[in-house]
Amino acid sequence: MEQRKNVTEFVLLGLTQSLQGQRTLFVVFLLIYLTMMGNRLSVLTVVFSPTLCCPIYFFISYLSFLNGVYSTTVTPNMIIGLLCEEKTVSFQTCMIQLFIGHLFGGADIILLVVMAHDRYMAISKSLHYLTVMNKRVCILLLLLTLVSGFLQGVLHPLFVYNLPYCDPNVIDHFICDMYPLIKLACHDTYITVLTVLANDGTISVVIFTL
Repeated sequence: MEQRKNVTEFVLLGLTQSLQGQRTLFVVFLLIYLTMMGNRLSVLTVVFSPTLCCPIYFFISYLSFLNGVYSTTVTPNMIIGLLCEEKTVSFQTCMIQLFIGHLFGGADIILLVVMAHDRYMAISKSLHYLTVMNKRVCILLLLLTLVSGFLQGVLHPLFVYNLPYCDPNVIDHFICDMYPLIKLACHDTYITVLTVLANDGTISVVIFTL
């Protein structure tokens, strides 16, 4: 068996093997992505408008930014892959994609929790809302969100980085994702899967408890 040191790239099977299907999906996803990124320009209105300075607009603008970066982690490569015959991705690129995806995906989820608490404060303590949720608090909450996302982004790639990978190096997916990578490992991954599930489960419980 060839170990990971000889597996320098992975082959992505993509969404479909049909040439016509790939062309159709290319047009559809390209239009959706361009529309979505164009809508991100509206965030500038929120950021620079003096009348939209309350905390909820602050959080919405950064949520839009996080969503845009998270989508950019996957979508451009997927769109390009729909036009290319060889859909390969290097091991290093795969790990970077995992890191960035989990960083901004995790931060996105935490920011939604922060926004839920912001709405709770606005409703239950409306008289003290602007005093409690001042600009300094909003920035600290945003930094907490990014730090939490960073920890999540570092943790997940570590689970799969040191696994031994063997040929065939074909991923039955359109992106580099955690579980398809685990399936390619050459040895028992029970502990790895259990650790990943425990980590994700703990985060889910903490979020819903908050």
